[in-house]
Amino acid sequence: MSTVHTRRIMGVETEFGITAIRNGHAALSPEEVARYLFRPIVAEYSSSNIFTPSAARLYLDVGSHPEYATAECDSLTQLLNHDKAGEKIFHQLALQAEQALADDNIGGQVYLFKNNVDSKGNSYGAHENYLISREMVLKSFGKQLLPFMITRQLIAGAGLIKDGRFVLSQRADQVWEGVSSATTRTRPIINTRDEPHGDSHRFRRMHVIVGDSNMAEPTFALKVGSTLLVIEMLEAGFDLENFELENPILHIREIADDATGATPLDLVGGGTVTALEVQKSILASAKKWLEVRPDEGTPNEEIGRVIDLWERTLTAIETQDFSSVDKEIDWVIKRILLDKYRDKLGLSAEAGYDHPKLKQIDLTYHDIHPERSLFYLLQRKGAVKRWTTDEAIAHAVDTAPETTRATLRGQFLAAARKYNAKTSIDWVHLKVERPEPKVVEMLDPFVTEDERVDELIGYMRASAES
Repeated sequence: MSTVHTRRIMGVETEFGITAIRNGHAALSPEEVARYLFRPIVAEYSSSNIFTPSAARLYLDVGSHPEYATAECDSLTQLLNHDKAGEKIFHQLALQAEQALADDNIGGQVYLFKNNVDSKGNSYGAHENYLISREMVLKSFGKQLLPFMITRQLIAGAGLIKDGRFVLSQRADQVWEGVSSATTRTRPIINTRDEPHGDSHRFRRMHVIVGDSNMAEPTFALKVGSTLLVIEMLEAGFDLENFELENPILHIREIADDATGATPLDLVGGGTVTALEVQKSILASAKKWLEVRPDEGTPNEEIGRVIDLWERTLTAIETQDFSSVDKEIDWVIKRILLDKYRDKLGLSAEAGYDHPKLKQIDLTYHDIHPERSLFYLLQRKGAVKRWTTDEAIAHAVDTAPETTRATLRGQFLAAARKYNAKTSIDWVHLKVERPEPKVVEMLDPFVTEDERVDELIGYMRASAES
């Protein structure tokens, strides 16, 4: 077994669905609503593509989807805090957009949904990014990950009503390849496009685009935490059972349709294994890995919480008794909610979920408005457990992660605002445009102090004073 460092840079990109409703109907097209949403951003920055004070990227993506990409994080709860901060930032923009619609005599309520499929079947993503060693061959590394990735929806799916049935994952129907450099044309599970956003001699970025957007904090923690553990084990050469599959994409939709985890998966070389057996085997290895795992990055205590929830979720699936995870796993929480409403509507279980009211509940679960969202109503009532705190999320709205390169970007952004400096930045570069262009390239995402950045800030200050 080779040595592996478990401190790892991670980030999450979340695209949101958007609409404005007036008197029960769409008040504007998504493109028009998005313009209202981003009006304050464009007014302040002359752009709809910016970096926030927390060093995250906020922008309007293809298809008029507002998107929030967290700053670089190096631990699980830190990443969760910054992901949830994105919801808060967009909620405030939505409130401002509603006021602007009222001022323009249009009116209506602006809705932002943290889900992955709209009413017309269009899909938008929740992408995960994990920094891995350049020594790893991403294509073969990805193939080793695929059995875990296609079965991960059992523990981290957000749930969806599809053709009157309840399926585990919103993204399972939207991917067409296992490992590929494409993102929109074929939508692979793992994207191999080589954009490390750092030193390309040392790092690669593994871009995962198969996951669902999660509302429940414990589900997000389980999704990212379990993936972290598998990546760590593969990098370390830790003993993992080989489950190379004949056709991962064929099986991913079948798994989404079977909440028992009994879906048989065809193995290369013959034989089958069930989706639940794959997850149980990987979990068993993860428990052994935790015994020798270096305690850095995400603390082992927190990884222990991930493994505990992972084990309870698999036991619940195996026994079909979900009482031990019915406040922690998104698809379980949602299905219980839908079943209760179905009973109230007087519908039988055999009737499935093909009812307009149930579809509305499915969607409203993902509303990010803290007072209107069904999910946040459940959370306020204690029907959903927390992983973090409101205070930690609020802190992440305006504060960059202090333990990664993002803190330098945050300092630079704060200085640019203070001195009204003309600047341009991306994930790696900080540039002051005037009086003479000066740029700093930050290739190490783990660095939190850099004299060159200090000098750049000093240059902005001196320019403003002169």
